Amino acid sequence: MKNILEVKDLHTSFFTHLGEVKAVNGVSFAVGPGEVIGIVGESGSGKSVTSLSIINLLPFPGKIVGGSILFAGKELINLPEKEMQKIRGNEISIIFQDPMTSLNPVFTVGNQIMEPLVRHRGLSRDEARQKAIEMLAMVGIPSPEKRINQYPHEFSGGMRQRVMIAMALCCRPKLLIADEPTTALDVTIQAQIIELMKDLRDKTGTSIILITHDLGVVAEVCSRVIVMYAGSIIEQGNRRDIFYRPRHPYTRGLLRSVPGIRAKQKERLKPIDGQPPDLLNTAAGCPFYPRCEHAMLICAEERPSYTEFSSAHKAACWLYHPLAPRVERSI
Repeated sequence: MKNILEVKDLHTSFFTHLGEVKAVNGVSFAVGPGEVIGIVGESGSGKSVTSLSIINLLPFPGKIVGGSILFAGKELINLPEKEMQKIRGNEISIIFQDPMTSLNPVFTVGNQIMEPLVRHRGLSRDEARQKAIEMLAMVGIPSPEKRINQYPHEFSGGMRQRVMIAMALCCRPKLLIADEPTTALDVTIQAQIIELMKDLRDKTGTSIILITHDLGVVAEVCSRVIVMYAGSIIEQGNRRDIFYRPRHPYTRGLLRSVPGIRAKQKERLKPIDGQPPDLLNTAAGCPFYPRCEHAMLICAEERPSYTEFSSAHKAACWLYHPLAPRVERSI
């Protein structure tokens, strides 16, 4: 099965007056047709910058400084903007974190859904309007014939998120990037959005990259999980590998910081001590070294390579070197 997206050794930096911020540092992964992968990690780990690099929407002063992004066999890095515009919103769509700031407040939601249909699919205004009504109905918005003429401020947070999903899917993209699609929504709406994404994947066959802090959402919809820290992938594997056989201390720390249904009532959550590293002054060794409970001298001196535990599961950690001391590695 040929991958729809292949990211290889991606490096993205922001060149500020203080120096170079290495936001994405050697990221590599692939997405297959119809596959849903999750990218998790703390704020500042490089998740959103990776997604913005894929669609070439980096804010100033961000710049891709190395690597390769292959989409359906086409190299996207250094692709002329006119060519990129034919792909963005058509073959690759994105759902941004905050639908209220992503939707234009002075245009009706109907106009905003119709625009890519007219631009990319060449539909007439009447045809695009009918398609937009169908999309609003598909994402579960009641009375779509009426709501299509309303403005974003007339919708609730959950409904605005549904409009963003309708907008992203109206051209039937091959790849959908969902950046925190359930942030700031109550749990009932979150569950509805999750079910909607699963249903759309089944109906349209769209591949999805889900970026989130919510491990529960990842467990619900993703087949593979990528764990990022300080701009790098520190572990990746299928859903069962990450949730039941985590290998990297950071991954185990993330799982320990989330309440479990089998936890004792008065059991305290265990946070990850310390702060994420300063990406202006990246150390030579493992970026998680200052916060790791199993840190060794070599962790501060040299970045670990990946240890493969199966064809789909690998982690970058010195604990799995043959000379490393044996330690307890429970969640």
